[in-house]
Amino acid sequence: MSLVATLFKYYFTLKPLKFEQIYFRLKYRFFPVRKLSVSSSRSLETNQWFIETPVFQPQSFVDRHKVKFLNQEAQISTPNDWNSSKQEKLWLYNLHYFDDLNGVGHEARFELQKAFVHRWINENPPVMGNGWEPYPISLRLVNWIKWYQRHRLEDEVIVSSIYAQAIALKKQLEYHILGNHLFANAKALIFVGVFFKGATGEDFLNLGLKILKEQLKEQFLDDGGHFELSPMYHSILLWDLLDLINLAQSSKHEVLLEKVLDWKILASKALSYLVVMTHPDGEISFFNDAATGIAPSPETLFRYAEYLDLDRTAGNKSKLITLKSSSYTRAEVGAFVLFFDHAEIGPSYLPAHGHADALSIEMSLGESRILVNSGTSVYGTGPERARQRSTNAHNTVEIDGQDSSEVWGGFRVARSAKIISFEASEEDDSVCIASSHNGYARLRRGLIHSRKCRLTATYLECEDTIKGSFDEAKVLYHLHPETHIQRLATNELLIEAKGGQQLIFKCSHPYKIEESTWHPEFGVTISNQRIVITTSDSIITSRFCLR
Repeated sequence: MSLVATLFKYYFTLKPLKFEQIYFRLKYRFFPVRKLSVSSSRSLETNQWFIETPVFQPQSFVDRHKVKFLNQEAQISTPNDWNSSKQEKLWLYNLHYFDDLNGVGHEARFELQKAFVHRWINENPPVMGNGWEPYPISLRLVNWIKWYQRHRLEDEVIVSSIYAQAIALKKQLEYHILGNHLFANAKALIFVGVFFKGATGEDFLNLGLKILKEQLKEQFLDDGGHFELSPMYHSILLWDLLDLINLAQSSKHEVLLEKVLDWKILASKALSYLVVMTHPDGEISFFNDAATGIAPSPETLFRYAEYLDLDRTAGNKSKLITLKSSSYTRAEVGAFVLFFDHAEIGPSYLPAHGHADALSIEMSLGESRILVNSGTSVYGTGPERARQRSTNAHNTVEIDGQDSSEVWGGFRVARSAKIISFEASEEDDSVCIASSHNGYARLRRGLIHSRKCRLTATYLECEDTIKGSFDEAKVLYHLHPETHIQRLATNELLIEAKGGQQLIFKCSHPYKIEESTWHPEFGVTISNQRIVITTSDSIITSRFCLR
């Protein structure tokens, strides 16, 4: 890449950022928290209450030294292992979250968990290593406090550590990132504020509630969706909101009880959103960063909502549902369920979890997924992370080998696709969805990709139109690993779903089958196949028809 191109990439990446993101990034880089001054004479009295939540996290503490995260086991035998250079950053973050304390089968592991808690305190001095970064602190504080209260512990060492971690969190709130990270900071401060009595608790609580008030308004859209436009992160934030409702009801804290009605109203909208974005198999659709096993499943969230006396929203039964603020549309006709992405990549100042998936689709037939976006198995900055964010890994159109949005660096985006038109209509026996984006106009002026999908009880038809000058386009359809295919002709293919249903795929141009991979969980790679239609023509039509 030329120097000029590199400068443009950085310019378009930095341009949308908020002032506070730049200010706090520079502050934390040049003036990081290097030591923690905590008064040893300060009285730390705690409140007692019991909080119960559904369990969904798998066991991660295997024995005194063995742990397992993201489908990968390792030994934590020495203090250095908490920050081992052999492990990916995300894996190390999970090590420091302590999700096991409230995970599946936690009742049988109390002594093991307590040993790990004290090991963490002894082997992770302030403010060294991954465990003292604000996001792991936030998740760990909530996990420790839930666990501490459930077992009605009285342990001054743990209480002192909770206080020290909360002080460290206050000193490095994630205004440089914003989004779900800052929301997690606020939630942790609120838990700490209710945990401690007196002025100590009030200081943390007031700060947490102040941030939460701002972020609820900023991060949850009018249709109930989370503004980062990832069904996975939506589920995480919904869980956080339900946890706060639970905290209010369990602790009976007067300040929280005054706010709980508003939180419940918002949670109900977020539950309705989740219903729309969930496949018939009960798991989320894969748009932007999304995978199963990180966030609680939709069923777990619905169960949690019922426990908190929130209605499990059944959702609108219309054939056509458009989430207007987040710009996803779900169509359901007969046994077909179609998800259509006409959203932009995410907030302009926070596209970290966005993929170049403009006008991508997913499709199920009954409870069998047929068309799948490739999912997310890694973070970081490597080539696999880049591939999974690319247009090439989604069910949409790639032009001249480029991405519809300039995703780069693991979590960065320069110029992003803008949606320039959208319409959807419902007839007696079909649904039609159409949209256009200008993501490729940066390559050649006036280059526009438009997609029109028609769904009936017997077929899905997609018509892709490319307006403007280009050399080569690829229409991509990634098939679920459990589908079986048989070539019938140069433009015709038999697809058999896991449930036995059969589809005939026909297209206006010859296709080829390529090997690919699907990533339904972090750390998981499953071989699958994809249909690739390569052409220089401006109109390409594809049809998936019930046999």
